[in-house]
Amino acid sequence: MDSLAVRQRMVQKLAGQGVTDPLVLSAMGSIERHRFVDSGLVNQAYEDTSLPIGLGQTISKPGVVSRMIELLRNGATGPMGRVLEIGTGCGYQAAVLSRVATEVYSIERLKGLHDKARDNLRPLRLPNVHLLFGDGMAGYPKGGPYAGIISAAGGDALPQAWIDQLAVGGRLVAPVVHAGGQALLVVDKTAQGLRQSILEAVHFVPLKSGVA
Repeated sequence: MDSLAVRQRMVQKLAGQGVTDPLVLSAMGSIERHRFVDSGLVNQAYEDTSLPIGLGQTISKPGVVSRMIELLRNGATGPMGRVLEIGTGCGYQAAVLSRVATEVYSIERLKGLHDKARDNLRPLRLPNVHLLFGDGMAGYPKGGPYAGIISAAGGDALPQAWIDQLAVGGRLVAPVVHAGGQALLVVDKTAQGLRQSILEAVHFVPLKSGVA
């Protein structure tokens, strides 16, 4: 699939939706999303829609991926520092993050998806992406502290482990249960404490503990 023109159209749409971070737009334009979806769904790969990736999970809409990564970067001009991603899924967001952060640690609790992401990412040879199989609610203290933490699953509350592993000056972006649905939560960790803002409604798979 020659996806360059289709990807550029997707990037123009994202810019039209309000994404302005040049590094994020460039990353969205350079990572081939069709490599991360099942062959039967390739024709929908660049539409702004979430798609099933197996085991009851989905690949997020490009609009949501770019919005969350732009929020995570918080106006950084160059690549940001180390990022922890909770919920690798098929590996697409980790690949995009690899273009905007110095190191990406991505943790997945479902072995089937962890293996799928590894297969999807192998041909891209991204030396700064580290895939981990484990319980995302525990984070990954060894790689921390993190400049950014981003979650692709939403729970009632943020695990304390994430807050602990976020660097002072760092930012966390995650869906949380809010007003009967889910909303994006942004947490900035400052020397004075945590600053939190609730943004727009989103729809993600539920955050779960343990591995499967």
